[in-house]
Amino acid sequence: MNSAISLTDVTAGYESTVVFTHLSLEIHSGQFAGIVGPTGCGKTTLLKTILGSHAVFSGSVLLNGQPVNNVHNKKIGYVPQLESVDWSFPVTVEEVIMMGLYAGKRLLPWQSKEERERVHDLAEKLGIYNCLRQHIAYISGGQRQRTFLARALINNPQLLVLDEPTSGVDIKTQHEVLHLLGDINSQGMTILLTTHDLNAVASHLPWVICFNNGLVAEGRPRDIFTNKILAETYGSDIIIIKHGDYYLIANSTPLNL
Repeated sequence: MNSAISLTDVTAGYESTVVFTHLSLEIHSGQFAGIVGPTGCGKTTLLKTILGSHAVFSGSVLLNGQPVNNVHNKKIGYVPQLESVDWSFPVTVEEVIMMGLYAGKRLLPWQSKEERERVHDLAEKLGIYNCLRQHIAYISGGQRQRTFLARALINNPQLLVLDEPTSGVDIKTQHEVLHLLGDINSQGMTILLTTHDLNAVASHLPWVICFNNGLVAEGRPRDIFTNKILAETYGSDIIIIKHGDYYLIANSTPLNL
């Protein structure tokens, strides 16, 4: 099986601060994987390292067998945390999706008829066609997530990377987004995301990476969602209740009422 992402003995961080050391990790082509771990454990640093937007202190990062800095941006689609977006910026849904066209080496400042048709077709597939002319501040959380997903997909990337795509939306929207990503993955695209929602991961993702300033464990949810592994990942006791193929995962620390 071909490797879409390969990190070998990677040490990375910010300036003089090391976030993780000697990390080796491989994501196969066509895989749908999620990275879980506590806040501040280095998940976003790991994503930026994979994207090539964050230099490493040592080790190698390969995408499809090539050094990440040699990989054309059009091969990677990226969806940032929605909390980082300035929702007051004067831009419509259509214009946000259009921004994805500039990820590659594109010189013309206007869009062709074919490019507009691509935007409209993708918006229709993602269920946001009726929002195209609306300001991004006036659409729902689920529509915002689909808008930035469309921006990431407009160039037909080989790899889709998402930072907390289920954060800040309701449970129904979380499941809709993950189902949508599952459909995209079923067409052959490699998908890697970070998330805090263990229950959604257990229900939707076939492969999970437990991370806390380094790799704790990886595998299928049913194999690695154990009290021992999750306690090591999160630094606290975790309750896991299994009912058939469904999981309920919660922190066991009682509330002080």
